[in-house]
This record gives sequence, structure tokens and C-alpha cells, in this order.
Amino acid sequence: MDETPKRFDRIVAILIQLQSKKIVKAQELANRFEVSLRTIYRDIRTLEASGVPIYSEAGVGYALMDGYRLPPVMFTREEASSFIAAEKLMQKFTDVTLGNHYASAMYKLKAVLRSDDKDWVSNIESNVLMQSSEKLFNDKSPNTLATIFESIAEKTQVILSYEAFNSDEITERKIEPVGVFHDNNNWYMLGYCHLRKDYRQFRADRVHEIKKTEIPFSLEHDALETYLDKSKEIPTTKIRILIDKKISKYLTSDRKYYGFVSEKEIGDKIEMTFMSRDTMEGFSRWYMMFGDYASILEPASLKTRILELLEINKQRLL
Repeated sequence: MDETPKRFDRIVAILIQLQSKKIVKAQELANRFEVSLRTIYRDIRTLEASGVPIYSEAGVGYALMDGYRLPPVMFTREEASSFIAAEKLMQKFTDVTLGNHYASAMYKLKAVLRSDDKDWVSNIESNVLMQSSEKLFNDKSPNTLATIFESIAEKTQVILSYEAFNSDEITERKIEPVGVFHDNNNWYMLGYCHLRKDYRQFRADRVHEIKKTEIPFSLEHDALETYLDKSKEIPTTKIRILIDKKISKYLTSDRKYYGFVSEKEIGDKIEMTFMSRDTMEGFSRWYMMFGDYASILEPASLKTRILELLEINKQRLL
């Protein structure tokens, strides 16, 4: 089999990736193209021999000399169509500012397509719809994510007006953002809070206002994954419930957010096991959505909490 076309495509892709970042590591390239480091070294030498000004530093990576750029690349229609889904997601699942920036970028992308490809993409675009069931951002702060991104890139602090869970009070927090993540249908920022003198998570829809500052970070922060891994060390409670088989299938999408571990079939019932970090509030309120089709096997404290919530509901209905 002739490997020349495949190698040519890889070399072109390497050059494009070198233009996309300030520094690119050889191992990063090897992982992307699923080849050995030796192959990457050979491809880099080929680019250098063809006149591409690449400089390298041992243990750091490769970079193009400042000022070197190729003309804009042409996208295939398949590549362009993949951006349509991304654009729809950006419109529905990010804040207004980031959505507008992405829309502007999409106009530039579409501008380099061939005429027939523009029609092809347009036909797809008009028939793709993303729907969000959650309100992800506070109307008073439509640029929350965009401001956090700028703060992380520039390593400058932000000031939040924030409404914590189970609190009607809005407090002002000076934060050094570490990163953002999406979990359980919500956007979160993890950052160092100068008010609490510790790392905290902040949900985007509870941010009433966010302001940039010129104050630089006062601390060196680890990668976001480091703090998220630590959060997994929060004590958990084992929960077992027995639920009608006909109802259990409707819980498969939600149960992962409440610590689902395993399930087993027992006659016309399904026994589910969870390791919950928020038994008394999060899990108990979720359980009440289908509690008339289920029973609690353990712990007893969960049964007590459900009875308390039922009594509160009963009193409100009288």
C-alpha cells in the first residue's frame, strides 16, 4: 500500500496545528495522528527541508517563527457541517457574549467555502435545533463565561455579585478563576475566593454581576482537574432503593447525577445502588419525583428526611 498520500495529509495537518498554537509538543502530535515520535521527528524535518521556519526547544516543543503564515485553508463540506452543531450549541449553552463571538467566527468560516458547499451547509443549518431545558445564566449577567475566560487568560481577578444556594443574600466575592466546567446541566466556575480564603465552585446562573479588574492573581493555581479530583473525596452515603421496572427506564439519564453505582433485577423490581454526596437535599428531593413507585432499603436517615419533606408539603397544602 502506498503511504505517500497519507503521509502528505499528515504533514499538512501538522503544519496547520503548528499555526494554531504557540508551542506544540511532539508527543501531542504523535497522539493525535497515532504514530511514533520517530515518525513525527521525520515529518518535522520534511517541513523544515521544504522551507518552513520551525524552531524547537528540547523538552518544550515546536513553534513556527513569528510572522510565518500560510493562506487560509479550505474546509471540506463535512468539516464545515460539523461547525453547525457547534454553532447551535454555542447559541443555546453559552452566554450572549461568547455566542456572538462564535457567530462572528462562523461568518468568516462560511466566507471561505465554495458556493455549492455554502448551499449544502445552509440546508443543514436551517434544520438543526438545540433546545435547553435549563436557564444557564442570570439575565443580569449575560457575559459571565466570556469574562471568566478573559480572566483566566490574563490571570486577573474578577468581582462577583453572587447568590449562594439556600441564601437570599447576594455577597460580593473577589475571585481568581481557575477554570470552568459543565456538569448536571449547569455551568460552574472553580476559583480561589478571597472572602472564604479557599477554593470554591460558583454556579453561573447564580452570578448576578461579574466585573473584570486589573488586579493580578496572588497565587499560583494548579490545573482545574486537580481541584475537581479533590472534590470527589467528599464523604458519600450508600443508598439502595427498590423501584418498579416500568419506571426505572425513565431514570437512566438523571441517575448519574445522584451517584448511581449499579442495579440488579429482582422480579418486577429494580434495585439501584447509589453513593450520594448530598443525601438530605439533592437525592431526597429527586426521589420524591418517583417515590410513589419506589421504596427505600437504606439508609434509615433518608426515610426520615422524605417524611419530613412530605410533612412540609402537607402543611403547605392545608
